[in-house]
Amino acid sequence: QVQLVESGGGLVQPGGSLKLSCAFTGRTFSSYHMYWYRQAPGKERELVARITRTSASTTYPDSVKGRFTISRDYAENTVYLQMNSLKPEDTAVYYCKAVFYTGSPEYWGQGTQVIVSS
Repeated sequence: QVQLVESGGGLVQPGGSLKLSCAFTGRTFSSYHMYWYRQAPGKERELVARITRTSASTTYPDSVKGRFTISRDYAENTVYLQMNSLKPEDTAVYYCKAVFYTGSPEYWGQGTQVIVSS
């Protein structure tokens, strides 16, 4: 069973940076595609970054492209989300997800809160 634990959230001023971490345990990390999602109050959960199992490809929506970077460390079994130039609209709970292949069970972490405010 895959387990995911996010960390690194907090309060940051507009224009600031945060780096989120998601620790992966329970299965072979390198076999899973990894995702970061976020959900703001009253809004649907949205994808903010995706990285393939080999790190060959990353994907971002236009809302974060150029500001957020997803990466993974195979030695640490951890996926990261570096967030720069943060805006108040980036305020949300950020979740990590692992998927073995399309259509297989999805595994989610518990989320970490990010608040961007002056």
